[in-house]
Amino acid sequence: MNSRILPILALLISIGIFFAYINPTWNGSIASAKAAISADSQALASADTFTKTENQLASEQASMSSSDLNQLAAMVPDSVDNVGIILDLNALAARTGLSLSNIDIAQNSNQSNGQTTTQTTSATPTNVTGGAASSEGPVGNVDLSLSAIGTYASLKQFLVGIEHSQRLLDVRDLSIKSSKTGVYNYQMTIRLYWLR
Repeated sequence: MNSRILPILALLISIGIFFAYINPTWNGSIASAKAAISADSQALASADTFTKTENQLASEQASMSSSDLNQLAAMVPDSVDNVGIILDLNALAARTGLSLSNIDIAQNSNQSNGQTTTQTTSATPTNVTGGAASSEGPVGNVDLSLSAIGTYASLKQFLVGIEHSQRLLDVRDLSIKSSKTGVYNYQMTIRLYWLR
């Protein structure tokens, strides 16, 4: 009889140890450690992918000539530089015979629901300070609303100058007020881009 009690007692003790210690440890701290290891492995894989992409882009950048890099930096600079672009547009307008009367800076901000809101700040070409535009993506943009006065030929030359500008610019809107004198009032919105 003693020989039967000891194996049953050992079985009951092992079942008790399993439910009291082994199972909670396996499902508790060991499971959380496995999840942490898995998350760390994914982070390491992402870091490795990022490093490979960064090295590839650095080698592609190193293979580009310095003149190409300078043209790229002029096309899409790493800051908005409102004052510089406004001075350039003012000089272009003076060369083509247009007269800029005022410039409004509209700062675009992308909301989480995908809609765009616009905030406009009135300024003259000499006292403009401005900030970032949209909040999503690697490229930001700022809209400049220009008022100009001049002939139609001057406007055409101004638009050709914008087209051939080193800086990436888009004419978004253009409206013309009719005139019997041949000198028209123009309202246009120009979008400029910059890298974040």
